[in-house]
Amino acid sequence: MDFLLGNSIWVYIIIFVGKIFEVSVATLRMVLINRGEKLLGSIIAFFDVLLWLLITGTVLAGFGDSILKIVVFALAFAIGNYIGSWLEAKLAFGVSSIQLILNDNEIVNELLTSLRGNSFAVTVIDGQGKDGGRKLLLIHLKRKNIPRAIKIVNEITKDCTITVNDVKTIRGGFIRK
Repeated sequence: MDFLLGNSIWVYIIIFVGKIFEVSVATLRMVLINRGEKLLGSIIAFFDVLLWLLITGTVLAGFGDSILKIVVFALAFAIGNYIGSWLEAKLAFGVSSIQLILNDNEIVNELLTSLRGNSFAVTVIDGQGKDGGRKLLLIHLKRKNIPRAIKIVNEITKDCTITVNDVKTIRGGFIRK
């Protein structure tokens, strides 16, 4: 471990790559825990803290000799946040809800047929908007399926309001967590 106290280029590379990896893992850990995956999040936390201790200890032990270690550490922290957020969006853990507000009943029927034909469970509610009657379509789905559902909607109509929300807990219904 004395190697990590030096100032060779390899120490800076280890700090940079290690911090990016550590922050990316920490981002995933937080998302997993927030989405109810406590066990997996806790297992990842063990490795997260090991990496944090190793990398932060390396920087703290040598920052008096080289301010560059602090700069590399901070830069890697920022990049790690970006990569962790990007990775979480790609993995798309969890469940979401899409709400569609439409005012054209013909489009509603076509949209229902298409969404249900693509294995999306859709609930329809009659509503009243500022300018008259509306149909509210509710879809609960796995986050990874949001782009596919939105694509189906956009192929049929651009004239609707679309909102997407994260769902923390779900019980019953068509999909399972």
